[in-house]
Amino acid sequence: MSRIGRQPIAVPSGVTLSASAGVFKVKGPKGELTVPYNPELTIKHDGDQLLVERPSDQQRHRALHGLTRTLVSNAVKGVSDGFTINLELRGVGYRAKLNGKALELTIGYSHPVVIDPPAGVSFAVPEPTKIDVSGIDKQLVGQVAANVRKVRKPDAYHGKGVRFAGEKIALKAGKAGATGGKGKK
Repeated sequence: MSRIGRQPIAVPSGVTLSASAGVFKVKGPKGELTVPYNPELTIKHDGDQLLVERPSDQQRHRALHGLTRTLVSNAVKGVSDGFTINLELRGVGYRAKLNGKALELTIGYSHPVVIDPPAGVSFAVPEPTKIDVSGIDKQLVGQVAANVRKVRKPDAYHGKGVRFAGEKIALKAGKAGATGGKGKK
């Protein structure tokens, strides 16, 4: 049996749930999400826990079991706590600021790059070199953070660019002859 799929999902107080005909709806203090799932699986609400069960041990049902449980768990966590991904800017003169709800990045191009957040996602700039991407949908927050990073990926030689907080960049050594020596005589 799936190790992920058989784990119960804790439902915090203030979260209402409904599952019917392949659509799981969850509503909480931060918002409302719907998660489509295969109607062959069943989602049981037992007190303050949710259980996802599969009808058989077929490969297809086993694959859907863990996936469905994780998607439902992310939806429950999203509407109660929300998700945040932290990004940081590295480089001389690289900075970010909010222009209304839009994120404005100055990252080495001849013009500032403006990114408008999609519905359900918000940006915060606690420092000029730090960006927080927040929302209730884990997939959407992750995709928006990846799109912001894609504007200026960290380069391989100096590490300048937009990176996830705590991300380690393997730097290349550069030219071996750039030490200032004139070579062998």
